Amino acid sequence: MKNYFNFDKHGTTYRKEFIAGLTTFLSMAYILFINPSVLGETGMDKGAVFTATALAAAYGTLFMGLVAKYPIALAPGMGLNAFFTFSVVLGMGIPWQTALSGVLLSGLIFIAITIFKIRETIINAIPVELKYATACGIGLFIAFIGLKSAGIVVSNEATFVGLGHLTKPDTLLAIFGFIVTILMVVRGVRGGIFYGMVITAVVGMIFGLIDTPSKIVGSVPSLAPTFGEAFTNFDKVFTPHIIVVVLTFFFVDFFDTAGTIMAVASQAGIMKENKLPRAGRALLADSSAIVVGATLGTSSTTAYIESASGVAAGGRTGFTSVVTGLFLLLALFFSPLLVVVTPAVTAPALIVVGVLMVGVLGKIEWEKLEIAVPAFLTIIAMPLTYSIATGIALGFVMYPVTMLVKGRAKEIHPIMYVLFVIFVCYFAFLVE
Repeated sequence: MKNYFNFDKHGTTYRKEFIAGLTTFLSMAYILFINPSVLGETGMDKGAVFTATALAAAYGTLFMGLVAKYPIALAPGMGLNAFFTFSVVLGMGIPWQTALSGVLLSGLIFIAITIFKIRETIINAIPVELKYATACGIGLFIAFIGLKSAGIVVSNEATFVGLGHLTKPDTLLAIFGFIVTILMVVRGVRGGIFYGMVITAVVGMIFGLIDTPSKIVGSVPSLAPTFGEAFTNFDKVFTPHIIVVVLTFFFVDFFDTAGTIMAVASQAGIMKENKLPRAGRALLADSSAIVVGATLGTSSTTAYIESASGVAAGGRTGFTSVVTGLFLLLALFFSPLLVVVTPAVTAPALIVVGVLMVGVLGKIEWEKLEIAVPAFLTIIAMPLTYSIATGIALGFVMYPVTMLVKGRAKEIHPIMYVLFVIFVCYFAFLVE
């Protein structure tokens, strides 16, 4: 094992790799409880989603560790699960089974373009400003969902939204959780988001706001309610509505995974002459995990930026991911804790994740209006229209227009014109 992962070459040890793997697990463990909560809004069985989340994350992470040998973990992505639930199922009225079929199709497309090495071409075609804008917009959207779940932001007939009743017990608990979580994150506590959820849940139980679980360890919830449902409606994904959904799943995960792998690999010193060794294997881990996850019953799986915490703790090889993957499998036996994961517990985590995602806002060239306008529309439309797809569509439609008017037509990749046509059709025929 030591020779397989080249410990000596990377200057690491079993102890360092184990601590790094545990650190990554603690940093991302919140998704095991937040994902069932988010997808459960669609009517999906939370127990089945919990099991699907853990298994899909474990599969992708172990594949990444054993085959690609990268210290990067994978799990169903924040933002992608919000799009699945609030935009596709609740917003468009598409059954969750059909939405899973869309996830499955996007994963199959990922596998195909990975095998034929098309992924890099598409990455290069999308302007970096729109990539940043997409990440920021999703961050705001997630934070908005968290604020709404906490009762901090509520509907208002006069102004659409307004400040909620902050003295309500559940809202006070969410505010407490946010303060605790943000203090730990600011202090650099590894796994701060996860620990914030734990502390919030414990305080909620002490004050009688959250039911106390009858046990901590239990049997693994059955996958029966969601397993294979992605195949039952697969014939329905080849319609205009669902194709746009599939494209959105595709693009969001596309940028998220590429950016995360590049960032974490660079931090770990894996990059060689600005290139990723074994890049094909790493991308295949991501794309195959999407197919596995959709089959089991969860939204798109992606590389987790929380892996950076494990690298910071000393992780340098795929053994870090192996450790993380094993902890994800062990977590399957802690499903009884799902009862304590209420909106007041998850809301602080959603808000903090939103804060972290908008960190690239300053990298957008705001002084150049031909870039600022499409970027701004992408960002602002996601929370205001409650749709990630609409934000992406607006940005991709406006970008070629502003660049052409500015006289920068030569900088527009041909693929962007194709996307322009696709999203114009989206607005013309699909938006009611």
